[in-house]
Amino acid sequence: MDSRKFSTLVLAQRDHLHYFALSLTRNVPDSEDLVQETLCKAFTYRNRFAENTNLKAWLFTIMKNIFINNYRRKVKANTIFDHSKESWLINLPQVSRLPDPETSYRYQELLNALNFLPEELGTPLKMYFEGYKYKEIAERFGLPIGTVKSRIFIARKQILKILREGKTVPSEQGVCLA
Repeated sequence: MDSRKFSTLVLAQRDHLHYFALSLTRNVPDSEDLVQETLCKAFTYRNRFAENTNLKAWLFTIMKNIFINNYRRKVKANTIFDHSKESWLINLPQVSRLPDPETSYRYQELLNALNFLPEELGTPLKMYFEGYKYKEIAERFGLPIGTVKSRIFIARKQILKILREGKTVPSEQGVCLA
């Protein structure tokens, strides 16, 4: 295929390339850059295009590969490598800030709402909140995993109902939470 015919066919796909670039970048200036780079690569490597094949798919593949390579390059550029001798300091958990009063209040309200549930629903849910796996809870009570999952699901639904209805929940400190 001669270069004039190839150029005409490629430029006819320009609108499709713009739409595809915009769907990838979600940014007009970046999409224009991506289209420009795609067209440059297409013209540079036009001898690799097999005649009587899908030109649009070939261009989209070029664009997708450019986008992925740029993304990887950007992620790699934002990665910080620390080669210090005290690398164990990096892996220490960060000191978390104290929870705000509203979060503490809601957590206490949730724990108090658990008191309204029957023990066969409340205890598995408490254990799940504490980090136990379904399998561990099932072994502790001698139940199938499906039963444990079902009880936790039902307990969550009942707690939501209790909290939505605004039932007065007796607090452990003697204060009623509504």
